[in-house]
Amino acid sequence: MSQANAGIKINGHVAPGFEGVREAFAAHFESGAEVGASFAIYKDGDYLVDLWAGHADGAKTKAWARDTLPNVWSTTKAVTALCVALLVERGQVSYDDKVVKYWPEFGAHGKDQLTVGQVLSHQAGLSTLRDPISTEDLYDSEGMAARMAAAEPLWEPGTRSGYHAITFAYPAAELMRRITGKTLGQFFREEIAEPWKIDFYIGLPESEEGRVAEMIAAPNSTAMDPTNMTDLQKLTFGNPTPAETLPNERAWRAAEIGSANGRGAASALAKLFGSVAAGGTADGVSLFSAQSLEALTKEQIFNEDLVLGLPGSWGAGVLRNLGGLLYGPNDASFGHSGWGGSFAMSDPVAGLGMAYVMNQMGPDLAADPRAMALLAASYEAIG
Repeated sequence: MSQANAGIKINGHVAPGFEGVREAFAAHFESGAEVGASFAIYKDGDYLVDLWAGHADGAKTKAWARDTLPNVWSTTKAVTALCVALLVERGQVSYDDKVVKYWPEFGAHGKDQLTVGQVLSHQAGLSTLRDPISTEDLYDSEGMAARMAAAEPLWEPGTRSGYHAITFAYPAAELMRRITGKTLGQFFREEIAEPWKIDFYIGLPESEEGRVAEMIAAPNSTAMDPTNMTDLQKLTFGNPTPAETLPNERAWRAAEIGSANGRGAASALAKLFGSVAAGGTADGVSLFSAQSLEALTKEQIFNEDLVLGLPGSWGAGVLRNLGGLLYGPNDASFGHSGWGGSFAMSDPVAGLGMAYVMNQMGPDLAADPRAMALLAASYEAIG
């Protein structure tokens, strides 16, 4: 047991039969793998698991609360995907529509045939730009969208996926703005978060700063080692290269980056994706139908991703759980994981949502061992 984390109090509760999940969660603190974290499973309007522990800062002076808000990196993409799915539900857009129907400028350099579904599944060829992107550029959503519209793709659009780690945010936000007149963060807050009482933010109001978790860089991280990268991977991950601690700056938190700067507790994400899994209704408010869920999770492309270098099946902004490799044993599950370890997922078969968030970044780009252990313990309890 790590002396630094000996005797850490595990807060919250688990339903009978889920004691093994608490044990798996506690073990990560005992080993020193965690500083602060939360984990939750939401089913049928209630929590089977709702746990939190540790500290919200590296100095361990501020206790982690149930509503502490860490940066969840790419787990944000699944929330952004739900925002577009709500437009599909309402008939305001179709995944089969050409992007240029709403955004004519996007068609430059052969991008005119790309569909909304293809862009959301990383097929636009814009995993980065050929020109340098600064950190400050990321905070200008409309400016980044205009640059992407004018850009020459890095591969033939619509033929392969290449993970748009940061740039995923901007076409989604621009489509939202052009279709609804709202920013992505505003749309999520007004149309999903407020009706369903989801404590999650894309663009953090200053009023919530007191709940922020300090993100802590991973020890011995080799995830971005360029030695074995292709030229495309080097360009994508190097332009720009956000620091793991960038979310500790107010400018990052205040921006709306629907690919990487969402903030929320595991309880909020589990409720969001659990409500989607159980028919699209929460707190008496129905938002999603079975048809829109089917459209969201329909396979847009299956291939070895040009940027990740891994095989994967993409829905319209979410990862499909093909072969039960990512999110438990049910193939129908879907979700997204974030740099450093976080994840949120929806399991329509079991009718539940599950989420894990933390501030101690792990060294792996995918399959964080803490997340995988929590998933294994959870599905052992679910049976």
